[in-house]
Amino acid sequence: MSNYSKTTDFAAKDSLSTGNANKIVKGTEINDEFAAIQTAVNTKADINSATLTGTPAAPTASASTNNTQISTTAYVTSAISTAIAAAKLALHPVGSIYTQAAVSTNPATLLGFGTWEAFGAGKVMVGIDSGNTAFDTLNETGGVADSIIPAHTHTASSAVTDNGHFHSMSHKIGLDGSFPQGSGSSTASDYNTNSATTGITVATTVNSAGESATNKNLQPYIVVYMWKRTA
Repeated sequence: MSNYSKTTDFAAKDSLSTGNANKIVKGTEINDEFAAIQTAVNTKADINSATLTGTPAAPTASASTNNTQISTTAYVTSAISTAIAAAKLALHPVGSIYTQAAVSTNPATLLGFGTWEAFGAGKVMVGIDSGNTAFDTLNETGGVADSIIPAHTHTASSAVTDNGHFHSMSHKIGLDGSFPQGSGSSTASDYNTNSATTGITVATTVNSAGESATNKNLQPYIVVYMWKRTA
């Protein structure tokens, strides 16, 4: 786009003396001026639906301006940066927890704000439960990784005793007190039955087997970096 520049100094002609040929305004001079004006006008953008070329510039509005003026790239960049910063602050207020599954960098560097400290080393988080004294206070800790076996008693009888039973046997005794041989003796006999009570003891062995209780009290877990915003 070009600007109009006057080529004829008409005021200088007025100061010339009468009769000076240069005092006359020539038609070619007037034509040159109108041609320059036309060129300048034709290369300017229209007010209505203007199409600009090159790198047009405009004044940058102040932050939070909300009207119909043109927004420059500088204004838009600043507005976007401000909105992102506000969103980060809203999503991560003081007291919030930030987790990372790959990077150990402090969130103050990653997010660009706040004071953060490492949080919950070796622990998992659980929601507050006012009805359970183990979980009714914020930042309360408890539990152990190792299993704890409640006290209990194994009861077993060390022996089983037979209360007794009878063993019976029969034999012949001769009248003279002798023990006849063979079953064909015709000697009169008397039959006696002897009995005895016998106790039987059976030993019982109680075996107990187990393994170390170390790290046997852990739920399924996955390890991440955790930080808490403190300021």
